[in-house]
Amino acid sequence: MINIIDTSGRLGKEDCLLSNTQQFIRRSAPNQLLIEVFQDCIFNIKEHLSGTFLFLLTDEEGVLLAMDYSPNLERTVSRSPIHLGMLFTEDHCGVNAISEAIAQGCPVYLPPEDHENSFFKDWHCFSIPLIVNQEIIGYLDVSTINADMKSELIAIAKLIPADMLINYQDQLVNQAAEQLSAQLSERQLNVLELISQGLTGKAIASELKIKESTVNHHKKIIFDKLDVRSSSEAVSVATRMSLF
Repeated sequence: MINIIDTSGRLGKEDCLLSNTQQFIRRSAPNQLLIEVFQDCIFNIKEHLSGTFLFLLTDEEGVLLAMDYSPNLERTVSRSPIHLGMLFTEDHCGVNAISEAIAQGCPVYLPPEDHENSFFKDWHCFSIPLIVNQEIIGYLDVSTINADMKSELIAIAKLIPADMLINYQDQLVNQAAEQLSAQLSERQLNVLELISQGLTGKAIASELKIKESTVNHHKKIIFDKLDVRSSSEAVSVATRMSLF
């Protein structure tokens, strides 16, 4: 059975609940984008599944961020010890697919008989690390109690991360673009767009009816904010982030 740390000796019941909730909010906030991408990908897949399935998403430490499951599991999950914010490490809930994926740093399939957690004794579980820029940002676990559905879900589990991570990286780029766009003034965006058209500093000054020294000042700010050293680099970054 899953072991949940009991802090009631130090805190009142309401304080303990509040503390756990606040801890989960703090943990989930930086992962909100990952949660949203997970929900979108699962929504597109689960309607095509007819068997019993359970999807779990954790952060890089194994803390449960989100989950989804087939309608027939509603009662089972609501009565289970599984809850958002729980830790899937071996120390906290025994050997499970996620704890093994954390330990091994690679995809892991765990049959029912290998689980130490009583809740998963009937489950076929496949957990896979989610990796962005060679860094693990979380783990996806796909589970089923139907042995004949095992191969199907493992195949799905291998496909979902690719879709998730493409969407995740696209959203990161969009967020970065929004932040950069907000940091650059309208005049700086105009200068950047004219740079992309191949205009010289003098031509840009003439187009915007400002001094060439002012154009150079804007270019310096643009380069600093985009973390680049040349006009070509600035245009490349701006194009990639769809700043114009």
